[in-house]
Amino acid sequence: MIRELDTVVLRHDIDEYGLKQGDIGAVVHCYSDGNAFEVEFVTAEGRTIAVLTLTSKDIRLMSKKEILHVREIVGQTT
Repeated sequence: MIRELDTVVLRHDIDEYGLKQGDIGAVVHCYSDGNAFEVEFVTAEGRTIAVLTLTSKDIRLMSKKEILHVREIVGQTT
């Protein structure tokens, strides 16, 4: 079950925002139906890339056995 403030992993690319499968976000709001969530994606410096309404088909909980990975965001200015 996904809850507010959970760390989640994107299941697919979202090209419009430069997000890639495997990117990590934080749930900032759960809708009452339990199937939709507001998820914030940020840079390492804390700059928000996007806040998107996503479903459980778009995201999953991060596993305790996964490791974080760093990549540069293509097309983003500093």
